[in-house]
Amino acid sequence: MLRKVVLLTLIILYSDNKRDQLGHTNLKQEKIQIEAGEKWWGGAVNDGVKMPFKDGYNYDMFGNLQGNQAQPLMLSNHGRVIWSEHPFNFTISDDEILIVGNEDLKISKQGKNLKDAFSFASRNYFPPNGKAPDRLLFEKPQYNTWIELIYDQNQADILKYANAIIDNGFPPGVLMIDDNWQEAYGKWKFHPERFPSPKKMIKELHQLGFKVMLWVCPFVSPDTDIFRSGAKEELFLKYPASQSVAGYPVPYFKNTAMIGWWNGYSALLDFSNPKSTKWFKGELQYLIDEYKVDGFKLDAGDAVFYPPWLVSHQSNISPNRHTELFAQIGLDFPLNEYRATWKMAGKPLAQRLRDKGHNWNDLQTLIPNITAQGLMGYAFTCPDMIGGGEFNSFLENNEIDQELIVRSAQVHALMPMMQFSVAPWRILNKEHLESVKKAIEVRKKFTPTILKLAEEAAKNGQPIVRTLEYVFPNSGYEGIKDQFLLGDDILVAPALSKKQKKRKVILPKGRWKGFDGKTYTGDNKIEVRLELSTIPYFQKIQ
Repeated sequence: MLRKVVLLTLIILYSDNKRDQLGHTNLKQEKIQIEAGEKWWGGAVNDGVKMPFKDGYNYDMFGNLQGNQAQPLMLSNHGRVIWSEHPFNFTISDDEILIVGNEDLKISKQGKNLKDAFSFASRNYFPPNGKAPDRLLFEKPQYNTWIELIYDQNQADILKYANAIIDNGFPPGVLMIDDNWQEAYGKWKFHPERFPSPKKMIKELHQLGFKVMLWVCPFVSPDTDIFRSGAKEELFLKYPASQSVAGYPVPYFKNTAMIGWWNGYSALLDFSNPKSTKWFKGELQYLIDEYKVDGFKLDAGDAVFYPPWLVSHQSNISPNRHTELFAQIGLDFPLNEYRATWKMAGKPLAQRLRDKGHNWNDLQTLIPNITAQGLMGYAFTCPDMIGGGEFNSFLENNEIDQELIVRSAQVHALMPMMQFSVAPWRILNKEHLESVKKAIEVRKKFTPTILKLAEEAAKNGQPIVRTLEYVFPNSGYEGIKDQFLLGDDILVAPALSKKQKKRKVILPKGRWKGFDGKTYTGDNKIEVRLELSTIPYFQKIQ
């Protein structure tokens, strides 16, 4: 919860004249008439729940205040595409879109439907490079130590968690060691008291069958040797020269700015400076070489942490561009994860949805938001942590909804990635635990399909998870947000409400073989019964 509160506070404080501070005063205003029956998607992934947009929707991409992936792209189900290399503001009304953006705004019609529009945008604006993130991210479940350990990351408990995964019948996969394994932010060495033998720990994790990722961020704690040397080298964002830093010799610290984020106040690396990028990549490579770490969770690169009035190495750098530069670092490390990126579609980066709470409302956002990721060109997606990633929900005396954990695991099971954090064996009774394990077994059945789709996405950019509107265009499916397609031929309609005993499923045209072994004729609405262990899915057979 703390992370979300800090982000919301920064959003409120963000300046209304932020573009003017960068000299972006020569903005272009464009009005686009919305055709009869035309629907639009685009912009901020975290607003996928609001797509297609309705009258009154507004979003300013400058600063990407939603704290998730964003893209300067809009797509319509009539084949129209809007693109800019820079962030723009748009407002939806009943009959038009009002856009305010830079002179490079491009508006075109490239086909007849949503897929036509996306395919054109992917080929021309963010073509894939043929690479995908590490195969293990898709092949096996991921396990993140955040919920179990929070800021008490330590060698003994990490090994205990890893062994419990195996002992409780879960398959090993990627293990992510989260925040506070390090000595300080920017001092990327294992804390010697909490990690007496980090090399031995990682060796044991490898022997158990895990690959190991470490949480890192672009911040550097003040009053550390890393901060002092980095300030001398001018690796950080700076205050304007006119601003004094009371009590400190300004020339020594080079006006280094202190940025408020969810872990206090820290200096922030300025990746528009090649020296900062070289230093940070060197630190990560050291962890790989010295400790045999496999990859990194690169967190906290949100644009809101880069106020446009601060001074960077390159002039006229937008907050969005700073986020983009941080995201580019992950391209050197195939085992990666990001939550906040800008203009990185088509790239081999694992993209996680924004932190979700332990509640049914947030569960219901997973499908529309992850399909929005795909439509924005982010194919390699993860729907946050199973049951939610906000640790306050799992503190002592807070009630755990066991059914919610199960239904969350079932949604994850047929999405590109499946990530645990709270330990199911600790919080679930036998019946609910077995239902989670059954979800993993269902995923195993479709893992070859997921891997194949990931390989294809690396070449053609197509989403792995798709809306019904994308696969079956202009059939009246644009508003369906509780079903999705894995590729073109596997339709998934999970349970998303508490004590849900049945649900309606819309089957598009064709013949479908159901999870229950029955064959169904499409272009139809059916009703299915839901047991605790049920994941309704349907494979197209004709």
